[in-house]
Amino acid sequence: MAEVSTDLGTGRASVGAVLDFAWTAGEFTATEAMAGTSLTRSTAIDAIDTLVGADVLHELPNARAAGTYRSGRPSRRFVLAPDLGVVIGVDAGDTHLAVTVADPLDRTLVHHRVEFAPSQSAEERRATILDRLSDALVEAEVTREQVLALCVGVAAPVNRDGISPPHPEGFWERTNPGLAEALHDWAPVVQIKNDAQLAAVAEGAEGAAIGCRDYVALLASERFGGGVVVDGHVLHGAHGGVGEGVVFDHIVGVGSAFGLRYAVQDQVRAAVDSGEIAPDSTVGRLVEADRIDPRLVLTLAASGDPDAALVTSRVGATVARIVGVLGSMYDPARVIVCGAVAESIEPVLTAARRILPEELHLPAPEILASTLGAEVVSRGAVATARRAAREHAVPRLAEERLRASA
Repeated sequence: MAEVSTDLGTGRASVGAVLDFAWTAGEFTATEAMAGTSLTRSTAIDAIDTLVGADVLHELPNARAAGTYRSGRPSRRFVLAPDLGVVIGVDAGDTHLAVTVADPLDRTLVHHRVEFAPSQSAEERRATILDRLSDALVEAEVTREQVLALCVGVAAPVNRDGISPPHPEGFWERTNPGLAEALHDWAPVVQIKNDAQLAAVAEGAEGAAIGCRDYVALLASERFGGGVVVDGHVLHGAHGGVGEGVVFDHIVGVGSAFGLRYAVQDQVRAAVDSGEIAPDSTVGRLVEADRIDPRLVLTLAASGDPDAALVTSRVGATVARIVGVLGSMYDPARVIVCGAVAESIEPVLTAARRILPEELHLPAPEILASTLGAEVVSRGAVATARRAAREHAVPRLAEERLRASA
């Protein structure tokens, strides 16, 4: 990550306080800024005028000019400049790529999602990511110079320098193909993060973990991986490997880090092979396909199909074992199952909730389905980029403009 100072310079703490206040204030007056920052009126006004002069705040028409003036002296009104720049959030998953260009506050400008070809090499994957980033900027009608912060989520552990450790089969090197180096000059702040950790950020910011200080966001569609939050902090580890799903390869009753898509498929095929599900039944006929759509099985279970219910009960036992391990290791209050499969996962979670208390000695965490869908990592990447813009990039931009005008 490109390191930048959050300090606006000696003697400018008041400017930093007003800038921080402006991020969440919307339109505000000097009186509101004074109350929100505990600055004196003259100090707040001086700081506001400094930021207006640096074109970081914009002054809006006063009440008289806006046609709402009634009596007395109209208040000056201000707002964070809407043209400070943009942030980019990227979800570079195993089989998909999502790129989002957004403003620093709350508006999405461009969002694209495409599939990765499974045969792509690391070099081809890196080129695809760079091409899609460039395409998204063109569509958003912004340049790289306007990018304040960039955050990429990858399906691999990532250390604090954005680098993934070697994987025995080269998987992590492919899913994070040297992105820290390839993207280092794209923005003042560039962060490469583990995708499950970004899912945890999204759930805490706008999902099922709002207000919760201890939870795990369990990415579960393609591969299992947990974004772990303890005492309000996202856990990382020396190599970014906290919550890495390889542990489930060694857990009896789970046996693999492959996610629910494969767990559902394997249980359907096993039940048909054993004769528990008739080959000519609605669920049995699904084995004729190369890949079984788990959402179809889950939808059938929700509608009362007994064969689908058998499958979901067995997958629920797997989920209970996974949550039991996470519960014993991290003692979360909630485990939130995330990813595209979450929208139809409730039959599995119902079964898992019945079994879970037997899997651990601590009080069982609440198991919830995420409401953020397939874009949970994208949302976490954008939220992380926005935070970096607020805490690092925009303060530095303000400092540069102030120095240039001095």
